[in-house]
Amino acid sequence: MLLSVIISRNALLLGLFAALATAVIAGTYLGTRHNIAENQRLAAERALIEIIPRERHDNAMLDDNVSVDDSKLLGLRAPDNAHIARLQGEPVAVILPATARDGYTDDIHLIIGINVDGSIAGVRVLGHRETPGLGDKVERKKSNWVDGFVGRSLTDPGPEGWAVRKDGGDFDQFTGATITPRAVVNAVHRALEYFRLHRAELLGLTPEEKTRG
Repeated sequence: MLLSVIISRNALLLGLFAALATAVIAGTYLGTRHNIAENQRLAAERALIEIIPRERHDNAMLDDNVSVDDSKLLGLRAPDNAHIARLQGEPVAVILPATARDGYTDDIHLIIGINVDGSIAGVRVLGHRETPGLGDKVERKKSNWVDGFVGRSLTDPGPEGWAVRKDGGDFDQFTGATITPRAVVNAVHRALEYFRLHRAELLGLTPEEKTRG
């Protein structure tokens, strides 16, 4: 009888402890959920602003978006958002999401800023699993290699120039690593082609503006 009482009491205490722990965890989650979401939003916004700085736009790019879903040119595996930069209501650039599926280890996830004239505003790698010390030089914090895309377009260089130097193109590869920069170069080139084909829809141009563009 005494043993039964002890077991019951211990079970009750364990139950109360579990309930208290659950309540604490739930309270902590609810209390920090907003902060986590806000921090994620700020991180995403910082990445956009690295490409289109504040002096070039006056809208909230993170909220000014167009859904894109293209597996061929953008390499996307699921729908994503392109973000529009505007100044005084007029579009100045689009930031496209893109995935290079032919990385050395896995997919390479990028955002590619393209000015309304079709030139590159900037490129950033958001995620990858490339080899540390070699392929990871596509990250802006590891090297300035991605800055070599700024100002380039479909005509600068021409089609044959959109390759790494090892393949006869205009873009450097890394010592000991060619596959990663090759994948990024190809992904940026395809994104430019996507912009050329979908410029009007991305920028929300009127028929008259399409004609002028």
